[in-house]
Amino acid sequence: MGSESQSFVEVDPKSHFPIQNLPYGIFKHPRAPQPRVGVAIGEFILDLAELEGRGILTACRESGSIFSCDNLNGLMRQGRDAWSQVRNRLTQLLSVDCPEIRDNQELRNAVLLRQSECSMQLPVAVPDYTDFYSSRDHATNVGTMLRGAENALQPNWLHLPVAYHGRAGSLLPSGTDIYRPHGQLAEDKYGPSRAIDFELEMGFFVGTETTLGDPIPISQTAEHIFGMVLVNDWSARDIQKWEYVPLGPFLAKNFATSISPWVVTTDALAPFQRPLPVQDPQVLPYLNWQQDYTYDIDLQVSLTPVNTKSPLEITRSNFQYLYWSIHQQLAHHTVNGCNVRVGDLLASGTISGPEKTSRGCLLELSWRGAEPLELPGGEKRTFLEDGDRVTMSGWCQGSDYRIGFGEVTAKLLPARKSG
Repeated sequence: MGSESQSFVEVDPKSHFPIQNLPYGIFKHPRAPQPRVGVAIGEFILDLAELEGRGILTACRESGSIFSCDNLNGLMRQGRDAWSQVRNRLTQLLSVDCPEIRDNQELRNAVLLRQSECSMQLPVAVPDYTDFYSSRDHATNVGTMLRGAENALQPNWLHLPVAYHGRAGSLLPSGTDIYRPHGQLAEDKYGPSRAIDFELEMGFFVGTETTLGDPIPISQTAEHIFGMVLVNDWSARDIQKWEYVPLGPFLAKNFATSISPWVVTTDALAPFQRPLPVQDPQVLPYLNWQQDYTYDIDLQVSLTPVNTKSPLEITRSNFQYLYWSIHQQLAHHTVNGCNVRVGDLLASGTISGPEKTSRGCLLELSWRGAEPLELPGGEKRTFLEDGDRVTMSGWCQGSDYRIGFGEVTAKLLPARKSG
């Protein structure tokens, strides 16, 4: 490993945050309680607002600070050239060969803060949120449960990336627990959902906006994508079953969606680009880009049942299982002239693989309740119980380092009293 890929900050080989990553997030620290921008390096956060205030990080200044902010939108608005400039400067400052921070103890103490002392916030102010349905294995499994194996996929599924518009206002940062929602469960039946599920997803943030009426050609979509996060799109399956015809998810989805606090840039993910799966039938020209790719990102879901402390891995999947790429998703989203804004979140939909152990939600893992998930001690789960905690993690494995996303975690709380 060359010196340019080593930091003076000690980083465990299994850490998600080596110098090759440098993901962005918004944090608070007791010494500086106002939210600000930082990057993760090992067990520390590098305080970009402090670096900016000292004149050490001066690239991309707007009329005001882009790092003394409670979101990453100002940084994203600068565009891809600026993203690369900032990343290169941060890599230089953290390199083992750079004395600027390394040899200045006062500066090190001021700008390197322990993650354990910080609280992470929602990283982006999200104007709009769209959730896709891009895993063929997931769509096939759900379709088989509902319509039988011969009619599992709807006629349009192999021709376009199916999606629905979500609720940006109910996006939550990791660590924010959620309440079991109330809703209409069937004709004349109302009450708390009894079928709360997680959905293992990933999402990407739009960093460059467009004008209404201007589609993004698929060959240019990568220039608009800033970075990616883990997403848990919580679902109330019994509410969903009753309401989804004819317009799709509504109350079953909009009560909560959790995202991880660290945004991993597409520059950091570049070494892990992989070919797309074969798409048959051939897609229409506006979705066809010969250089298109996906990413090799290992994904894991753990369940910590109520009244226990030990998490149990229940799913191991991979981002490569998705049929539709993030570039196809963005191109399709805008082909009708729909504009995108800085901070828009586009999520993948549940990421399931071909094996039972790679299914990305309890609906699939328990096969709609017919095959309950067996837990240690004889407990079973078809859906989540009050007090259960779901934790998702993801990383790209290099030869001697990981590019990780940290985790997104939340506990399901009992339903509040309904008026």
